[in-house]
Amino acid sequence: MNGVLSGKRIVLGVTGSIAAYKAVGLLRLLTQAGASVHVVMTDSAIRFIAPLTFEVLSGHPVASDVFAGHQEMKHLSLTEQADLLVVAPCTANTLAKLALGLADNLLGTLALTVQCPVIICPAMDGEMWAHPAAQAHAQTLRHRGAVIVEPEVGSLASGEWGQGRLATEEAIMSTAVGLLQCRTDWQGERVLISAGPTQEPIDPVRFISNGSSGKMGFAMAEAAVARGAEVVLVTGPTHLAAPKKVTVVPVVTAEEMLQALTVRFEWATTLIMTAAVGDFRPKQAHAHKLKKDQWNGEGLVLERTPDILMALSAQRTHQRLVGFAAETDHLIEHGQAKLTNKHLDMLVVNQIGGEQSAFGNDTNEVYVLAPGSAPHQIPRMPKRQLADTLLDRILSLPVQPSRQKVVSFPTP
Repeated sequence: MNGVLSGKRIVLGVTGSIAAYKAVGLLRLLTQAGASVHVVMTDSAIRFIAPLTFEVLSGHPVASDVFAGHQEMKHLSLTEQADLLVVAPCTANTLAKLALGLADNLLGTLALTVQCPVIICPAMDGEMWAHPAAQAHAQTLRHRGAVIVEPEVGSLASGEWGQGRLATEEAIMSTAVGLLQCRTDWQGERVLISAGPTQEPIDPVRFISNGSSGKMGFAMAEAAVARGAEVVLVTGPTHLAAPKKVTVVPVVTAEEMLQALTVRFEWATTLIMTAAVGDFRPKQAHAHKLKKDQWNGEGLVLERTPDILMALSAQRTHQRLVGFAAETDHLIEHGQAKLTNKHLDMLVVNQIGGEQSAFGNDTNEVYVLAPGSAPHQIPRMPKRQLADTLLDRILSLPVQPSRQKVVSFPTP
């Protein structure tokens, strides 16, 4: 990535985590890419790693004290020309301070003055990251426009296993490059994306569903809109925050998802079907809650839900069609069959089941299938990074002759 960040000024905030040493590797990647990096350390961070390390590698003095050199007003001077603020690692304490707008140190103070994009990379014990308070703070920051590079699952400093490890330097670097490189190669495209699971009711309190989190579809929407596309996201029930500048259409059942996609299909130039649509639904949904003493679970009659991709494929005029398939085994064989049967331009095959399941994970590795091409494996990476990688491949698909027709957006 040499030179890709040439001329960019980045403020790197380092907080008091055992992962502070990893910020050194991130600093090297940023400077090797041509960025000018100014490091801000909290007092706790200095207890883990000496400022001299960052000063030597960055070529700039480390800032840590809001009062030192007060005439420079560092909380303003450091951020006036900043193109990006990266907080890595970000402890649970700093995450809370940033969400609440507390300014009791230099990092918190300058965070209130930045006008540039912000990347926050949490690192903490798994139970801390899963705590509702930490999740609420992360959600607050997302709503304000910050990009959260979620921690990874792995062995933690406590010796426990869980989600709390600082994301890899490469993943953080990729996110930074994505934000700072203003790509507009999807400008003029109208992208229709489905995401999340569907829920098929048994009665008012029970339903049939699956473990999809919607993270891949939301990542695709975020990446596409960042690259200039107009995006509509039709999503089943999730707990994810809506990406900025994306029109979100919430649905619940497979039938509702089909209808929402169908009325917008002619408008779209590309359909990306990441949703994990349930294949079956109860033939009859009961209007009242079934009592345990009235029903033992036997005799639940199921019927097939509509095959949304097959239905839309039959209606295509000018659209690229991209599907996702979740498989537990024989990924290539099952994927090739779906690619052919549904007449798709591209199919992305996910592995589900086990610790590395695509469902609910923040990272993914996939196989990309396209007619007339050998299967292409994309190694494990954060889903947001994978989204950009997939968008690159989708752009290389053959263009339909009528793709330039102008279609007005339908009334929802």
